[in-house]
Amino acid sequence: MQTDLSRVTVGDETHPPISWSAIFAGAASAIALAMLLSALAAGFGLKMAAPWPGGAPAGASFTPIAGACLVAIQVLSAALGGYLAGRLRARWAFVHEHEVHFRDTAHGLITWAVSTIGGALLLVAIMPQDTAATAAAVVLQADPLRAANLAAQMSFFMAVGLLLSAFVASVAAAIGGLRREEMHGVLRRI
Repeated sequence: MQTDLSRVTVGDETHPPISWSAIFAGAASAIALAMLLSALAAGFGLKMAAPWPGGAPAGASFTPIAGACLVAIQVLSAALGGYLAGRLRARWAFVHEHEVHFRDTAHGLITWAVSTIGGALLLVAIMPQDTAATAAAVVLQADPLRAANLAAQMSFFMAVGLLLSAFVASVAAAIGGLRREEMHGVLRRI
């Protein structure tokens, strides 16, 4: 039995599988929320960076509470960015629901990656060039063992935050995509 492949519809050819506008909107929103929450945390007394070049480094006063706050900021920002990417993406007709779910989670993961890289580039661009070197030198000269412990703690919290926020962004995008499909179905019936 032969099948005429010219009649088989393999997907929606009108919309690409990746909606870059939704991804960039989610990434921009995630970066903006991270900046807002960071400013709010600084207002509550969380030391994140020295306010002036050559000032006392924030790394010297790093605590697990500060690390947990930074993880929470990453996760909340990624959740917003992922949800928006899933909700704002184009609707794919004639695509199996498993493929739609995969594409939604991929949108969340790509949004997380774009916002993480964009946030890191923004941080490097606005941070004075000598601040990081000065902060590292002050802590290292005072107590090399403490400096190594602080670096390990900061790295641990950064890794946990990155892993958690990547997962949360993917799940939030899937939820946003499901919600979009729900709303599209409701509006179709009206």
